[in-house]
Amino acid sequence: MGGMDEEVARSAVPATRGERARHWQYEELPGVDLLRASYVRKTFVTHTHENYVIAAITDGVEVFHHTGEDRYAGPGTLALVNPDTPHTGRAEGPEGWQYGAVYPGPDVVAEIAAETTGIRGTPGFSSPVLHDPYAARLVAEVLRAADEGNALAADTLLRVAVARLLRLNGGGMPPRTARSAGARNAARARAVLEEHMAGPPSLERLAADLGTSPFALLRAFKAAYGMPPHAWLTDARVRAARRMLDRGVTPAEAAVAVGFTDQPHLNRHFTRIVGVPPGAYRRERART
Repeated sequence: MGGMDEEVARSAVPATRGERARHWQYEELPGVDLLRASYVRKTFVTHTHENYVIAAITDGVEVFHHTGEDRYAGPGTLALVNPDTPHTGRAEGPEGWQYGAVYPGPDVVAEIAAETTGIRGTPGFSSPVLHDPYAARLVAEVLRAADEGNALAADTLLRVAVARLLRLNGGGMPPRTARSAGARNAARARAVLEEHMAGPPSLERLAADLGTSPFALLRAFKAAYGMPPHAWLTDARVRAARRMLDRGVTPAEAAVAVGFTDQPHLNRHFTRIVGVPPGAYRRERART
């Protein structure tokens, strides 16, 4: 496998500074989102992704809170986040940070893991930070190939990168089971919020309907999902809005449908979580 890795990788193009980002898809890489970004003052609030995050830092240092502590990723290092794992993101210093990222879906990663590893169950990254300049260059080359419309290279490089990362830093993720009463209430509360996203109940009403107290539900929900119900709901609304924008729905229509007061509220939360405004996100989708 190592010989193949060396054959397919090329040097990454040096990044230039600025506060900008492009979040897009390449039709020949179904189930994968792509991002190239340069941020200086940007701060990502606590959020999750439905896909895996494989972010290769090219300049500066990113700090992201993950599983209870701050993690630091500099040049040649990858920030690796499993699906549905709460995390944040910001620059360590005033110079900001630059990175390229691929977001392969669970089906994509599961297929690669089944073919190239002995991982049983759902595959995942063991550590959220891995220093591997070679894998970081592979990520940059996936983005370059997608930009150039080189489907064969983009698909090959993505598979080699994911396989390498799983081999170096992969394992099976433990199943999430709701054993305790608190965990079961948290799961039930989440289901209610998903069903009533545009008009959710208050914490008091939600707790009463589940036969528990507001603070008990708050503690259980945060323990289960890494954030309080209101923050989880905002994250879920942005996820739902992304899916609507992918289908061509306008930002104004999406904002109302998922429960934001108006489009400016969607713009603010969407940008704080996705990294680009919903209008720019939708325009990129329309180009694919």
